[in-house]
Amino acid sequence: MKKYVVLALLSVVSFIAQSADVPQTVHAKKALEIYRHIIAIPTVAGRGNVPKLAAYLASEFRLAGFPEEDIHILPNGETAALVVYYRGDGSAGKRPILLLGHMDVVEALDKDWQRPPFELTQDDKYFYGRGSIDNKLGVTMLSSTFIRLKNEGFVPSRDLIIAFSGDEETGMLTTRQLVQPELGLINAEYALNSDAGGGDLTKDGKPLAYLVQAAEKTYVSFTLTATNRGGHSSRPRPDNAIYDLANALTNIQQYQFPVMFSDMTLNFFRTTGQQLGGELGQAMLQFAEDPQNKAASDRLAQESSYIGTTRTTCVPTMISGGHAENALPQSVSVVVNCRIFPGVSVNEVEKALQQVVANDNIQFEVMGAPVESPISELRDDVMRAVSHAVHQRYPDVAVMGYMESGGTDGMHFRAKGVPTWGISSIFMDPDEMYAHGLNERLPIKAFYDGLDHWSVILKELAGHQ
Repeated sequence: MKKYVVLALLSVVSFIAQSADVPQTVHAKKALEIYRHIIAIPTVAGRGNVPKLAAYLASEFRLAGFPEEDIHILPNGETAALVVYYRGDGSAGKRPILLLGHMDVVEALDKDWQRPPFELTQDDKYFYGRGSIDNKLGVTMLSSTFIRLKNEGFVPSRDLIIAFSGDEETGMLTTRQLVQPELGLINAEYALNSDAGGGDLTKDGKPLAYLVQAAEKTYVSFTLTATNRGGHSSRPRPDNAIYDLANALTNIQQYQFPVMFSDMTLNFFRTTGQQLGGELGQAMLQFAEDPQNKAASDRLAQESSYIGTTRTTCVPTMISGGHAENALPQSVSVVVNCRIFPGVSVNEVEKALQQVVANDNIQFEVMGAPVESPISELRDDVMRAVSHAVHQRYPDVAVMGYMESGGTDGMHFRAKGVPTWGISSIFMDPDEMYAHGLNERLPIKAFYDGLDHWSVILKELAGHQ
């Protein structure tokens, strides 16, 4: 615990040192208060804390003047969703806008982190804490913006609806709950997601581009199981379930799915390559010119930030097996997680993996219920509003659509016919994105520079022209 005492003292010193540069507006103080409070609630699977966070946010909305009948906590097992209506006057004659985020976070083990994961700490450059990016920043920015607009007396011309899920990082059961027809949320004209998109910066802080998430890959996991009659470990045989599975995984490791692309992904590489320059930027430009350029696609495949934009990817993530240290294994299983390019079915990927594994004795099982979602074509009014918000910070940066390699709640809304775009307030170096990993952190500058992001967008899309 001593390391945390030292870090706490350093955080206090850091805060005092930079306090003169921190915005002192009511909105900035409220946003930081919410951010600090919700990061301190460990909303990980199995702890049952999401309803506690939902209740806290609900109380903040009540204090800001939102009527009780417009605030809904929707229990679902140990977790919950939160829906908040910001009622408009209807003058726009348009359907509501949904605003998405998720309240849960990935587990973080205290012993592994350099700082306490469920406490907001900081140094002179970063805020630290689990969820500081994914997605308690988005929850903070949307919640504080609703409160800010209410305090300003803003009356939207159409309804605005916050829909926060409670298990996006695991089963997405609350997300499936939110898209049920009886709730009426899928009658919205479109959804804006705080859990995707955002701006990329170079290591020296130069803006590369602002990315609007307009598509995401299908998320699916397969369980591969090798079985065997087993036996005594003192009498080994060539037919061993662990060997079978090891060979299968080696085959998967050496396999690359075919290159795929769309107009959106080619434009992404063309624009980013021009901004980035260097060897990697040149590979992007070559790929944009000719996606079948193997040297270019191989170079992009070396980058964890970009390989997913060029093809379907599958990787082993969990393994289990055996029943005794002195016995030959009777069953060994591995989870292979895939992120599938839009337009490719889960069944096609399963068949491809079966061919790659080339062992009929290894059984495949699809985990859960994968959701395949379409691309949400970009629309002028949304892109114009986002551009206005972004250009207040970086006047000349390109704003463009992209495809997310990961998965978000947005897939469920797209699958139900609700166009969805990810438009996070973040601007940062993508190589510093530690979401889901150790010592998750957010640049302090990104937090404060993004305070007006949602206000600008919502006032343009739901204001009185």
